[in-house]
Amino acid sequence: MALATLASRVAGFVRIIVLAAALGLGTRLLDTYNVANTLPNQVYELVVGGTMASIVVPLLTRATINEADGGVLYTQRLLSLIVYVLSVMTVVAIVAAPLLIDLYAPGFTAEQRDLAIVFSRYFFPQILFYGISATAAAVLQIRGLFGAPAWAPLVNSVIVIAVGLTYAAVGGSTSTTLGDGHLLLLSLGTTAGVFAQMTLVVWSLRRSGFPIRLHLDPRGIGIRQIGKLGLWVLLAVVTQQILVAAATRAASWSGFGGITAFQYANAIFQVPFAVVAVSIMTAMLPRLSQYAARDEHNRVVTGLSRAVRTALVVMAPIAAAFMLLGPQIAIVLFDHGNSDPATVRVLGLVLAAYGLTLVPFTSYMILQRGLYALQDTRTAAVITAVVAAVGVLGCAIAGWLLPAGDIVIGIPVAYAAAYLTGLNLTAIVLRRRLGYIDGKRLIRTHARVFAAVVVAVACAGLAFWGLRPVVDASAWTGALITGLVAALAGGLGYLAAGRLLRLAELRHLLNAALPGIRTW
Repeated sequence: MALATLASRVAGFVRIIVLAAALGLGTRLLDTYNVANTLPNQVYELVVGGTMASIVVPLLTRATINEADGGVLYTQRLLSLIVYVLSVMTVVAIVAAPLLIDLYAPGFTAEQRDLAIVFSRYFFPQILFYGISATAAAVLQIRGLFGAPAWAPLVNSVIVIAVGLTYAAVGGSTSTTLGDGHLLLLSLGTTAGVFAQMTLVVWSLRRSGFPIRLHLDPRGIGIRQIGKLGLWVLLAVVTQQILVAAATRAASWSGFGGITAFQYANAIFQVPFAVVAVSIMTAMLPRLSQYAARDEHNRVVTGLSRAVRTALVVMAPIAAAFMLLGPQIAIVLFDHGNSDPATVRVLGLVLAAYGLTLVPFTSYMILQRGLYALQDTRTAAVITAVVAAVGVLGCAIAGWLLPAGDIVIGIPVAYAAAYLTGLNLTAIVLRRRLGYIDGKRLIRTHARVFAAVVVAVACAGLAFWGLRPVVDASAWTGALITGLVAALAGGLGYLAAGRLLRLAELRHLLNAALPGIRTW
């Protein structure tokens, strides 16, 4: 699953690079496209996305255990309900497109606003496609099949890459005044990628032997229970989307390219989280839900502790790499084509600031799965609301204290403070609910990982400093060489320190990645 996710994320990176080169990093067109293409994801998350991990997977797991038919009828009715709800929301979103654009991007010019509205109305059917794909993926996960949902985004990215390359080949403009042909290529091509992603997951579900059928009357699945649980999830998702909206609004006031710098840095930040943490959480949640359903709380604690520690040994050195090499990463990925060098520089600084966020965000998201497995959506919602409040306040402070061009750099710092707050609150709640959270082992592992990261940063910093007299790190070639050498030196230093400190989690990962080879 991690390999599939990595391939999908690499393709997603290529997609970002191609679009940046074709539409122009730092141009009004790319900012407009990115905001419009983000809206379907935000609406989907608002309506049903958050319920996938918090409600749907635990409910499907319990139905599989308790229902005589293994939960087949229950699953069909739940899928039907989700399709009907998302179809309505897609229509509502299309009608409300102007209001949503004004909410997320108040800094747009009138021309940008008009184009964003047109783009978004082509993009909003993605809400339904994402919902069907996610529900089908949840059913596959309950049946122990993780491959197809992990590979499906690769199909999406390949199609959008083809769209971007075609747009560049036909001489597509970087202004917000587009001809009908160019507009249809970008809008329909992007939505076609999501449709293909959905098709692959649904096809895989049918191949697994599950009978796909929509029921006109989806009742009989405990809609009241789902509504009761979902009300708290809705509160959590609403507050989370308020944070996203506040961050996007703040980025829009950073000038042209601010939104793109924020979103692309966030996309890079999400890669290690998706490859490592999401893979762990996806495989872990059905198992945790089974343990919670049987009141085996000790096994819930063991699973959560192992997941946090395993993710930590990977995320911590990557976070340090972001902080040290953020500008070089941005130059290598985006300093070409129609990209604006000033926007590339800002993007690198935003990515460096995101290094502060990676570890607390990952640990917070993993521990939240413990609350979902216990079906305690109310507590999870309250904590999420606190996280959003801290993040929104941080974005407001950044907008108040920082110069306009630097506001976007303060957003990841606000995120770091918000998720650190959420991590501590979730740990306290889980300790009260479960009796303990394996605190001594978690503290011991964090201390050892921190020490190993210090060694890694020292090694990478020495390599970086040693190359300065002979390599220009602000040029593309110099950034590539500097980044590779510093990353190699830091990685070797981290592995050496991890061995001396006896980091068992790192040893297990290496042995799993290189079976049959003595790695420790």
